[in-house]
Amino acid sequence: MNEPVRVAVLASGGGSNLQALIDRFRGDASPARVELVIASRAGIAALQRAERAGIASNVVDPREHGDRHAARLLAALEEHRIGMVVLAGYLSLVPAEVVERYRGRMLNIHPALLPAFGGRGMYGMRVHRAVIGSGVRVSGATVHRVDDRYDEGEIVAQCPVPVLRGDTP
Repeated sequence: MNEPVRVAVLASGGGSNLQALIDRFRGDASPARVELVIASRAGIAALQRAERAGIASNVVDPREHGDRHAARLLAALEEHRIGMVVLAGYLSLVPAEVVERYRGRMLNIHPALLPAFGGRGMYGMRVHRAVIGSGVRVSGATVHRVDDRYDEGEIVAQCPVPVLRGDTP
């Protein structure tokens, strides 16, 4: 049997998508395992979820100047022998060096059907408010490969969800 793919999850908030990944990839027969959580700031709920699950974690502040931020991310990923990176509510642009090193092995979860409602500043409730405000009747979630621009990488999967009259963000 092959060893599970070692996954790192980058998060900036509550970690509900992180929890879904932890729950899905639990057990010996799983094809993947969350091995590392990298948070963009201390004190976020995603770090508490990682601790409860016994998963290693690290805080790497994206406000660190360019090369230092990339170097710290790469060092953490390499230390844990990470094979795939998942952005789950991660609110910063991943440095180009990291994207290049993990090209094709880095995915983002976005709370809308891209290319609509994507780009810089479009995350969480901002996306949901924009969807409701636009009057569209269908939204959903997109999983896409990460590149060097916000929400523009190759779409891997989308799951449409109806937007019903009376829905709120």
